[in-house]
Amino acid sequence: MEDNIYECNILHEDKVKKVKEKMPEDGFIYDLAEFFKVFADSTRMKIIYALLEDELCVCDIANIVNTTQSAISHQLRILKQSKLVKFRREGKVIYYSLDDEHISAIVKKGCEHIEEL
Repeated sequence: MEDNIYECNILHEDKVKKVKEKMPEDGFIYDLAEFFKVFADSTRMKIIYALLEDELCVCDIANIVNTTQSAISHQLRILKQSKLVKFRREGKVIYYSLDDEHISAIVKKGCEHIEEL
């Protein structure tokens, strides 16, 4: 079977210049890629999806996701470091929630995209 790979000999200089001017710095692109990597783990996505519904403690999340509290704590640490979740303490219990509405919007857009496929 033939690959659909074509050589391009024509450079559209005006388009290339326009796009290059709008491209963010490499450091920003790196940070953006790292941000999206956090979403690439199914356990973390389950946690995020659960937190879309309500704030939850580790025990609640472990029960919902059907894994150990230790595993959830590890994933929550990554989510906190990435500023995707925040927490509040009530006595001895720590409750987790999504950091802000941006996270919810990202997940909802991702779901819309998947549903279109």
